Amino acid sequence: MEDPQETGVGGAARIMAVMRVLAMHQASASRIKDVAEQAGLTQATTHRVLQSLVKEGMVEQDARTKRYRLGIEFFVLAAQAGNVNGLRQLCRPVLLRLGARLNDAIFLLVRSGFDAICLDRNEGPYAIRTFTGGVGGRVPLGVGQAAMAILAFLPEAEREAVLQFNLPRLREFGVHDEVSLRSEVEVIRECGYASRRTGLLEGMAGVAVPILDREGRAVAALGVGTLIERLSPERLPIVVELMKREAATVTQQINPFDPTLWNPAAELANR
Repeated sequence: MEDPQETGVGGAARIMAVMRVLAMHQASASRIKDVAEQAGLTQATTHRVLQSLVKEGMVEQDARTKRYRLGIEFFVLAAQAGNVNGLRQLCRPVLLRLGARLNDAIFLLVRSGFDAICLDRNEGPYAIRTFTGGVGGRVPLGVGQAAMAILAFLPEAEREAVLQFNLPRLREFGVHDEVSLRSEVEVIRECGYASRRTGLLEGMAGVAVPILDREGRAVAALGVGTLIERLSPERLPIVVELMKREAATVTQQINPFDPTLWNPAAELANR
């Protein structure tokens, strides 16, 4: 930044304080007075910081309201940062750890519109059949444990839109009862995981937990595929606890600008 008063460690701290306030109010933009109060700065210092950020393209000022919001250049840089350590790279060690501890097949599914796509899997010692098949396989949200875990933890309006769109598609998978499906979604939201020991794939059982972003919105899910006899009522809580713990570690590392979160097919093409 050009202003010498905003250089150095102290200047960097003031800049970050201002940008964090702007990020919290991005939808409505912010007045200098409000930014100063929330950032713990004087209005004069806040004005200097904002004008410096405007010059760099990191912040924009509305010509009519004089309010400030984060600028397009900020999001460009954030998107570029998102190309490092994408979701698949972050989750690969998780899949390996869960596979080693559980001795079962572990899957990573990510949301893609009204569907879930298998982004990665770690094979177990047992022959497992899944709805998605191999990496790159796709199923409607609502089919299988991982896709159900994602669906259940979408914001309410999005969840309702997905349900309305997918209900006709789910009939192909034997899901004909809307009331039961909605009840299952509520159970998953209450307990924090999806589990089924019997279903459309004979002899197969599965459990999945959502991977949430920092706003509590599901972007992906970790799933275990195994044989019915290996997912007993006694073993289930242990499996769920391990998976929830691993999912929580991923949440802290997710970059909201990771291209995988909005275009998983491109991530698969670059494997």
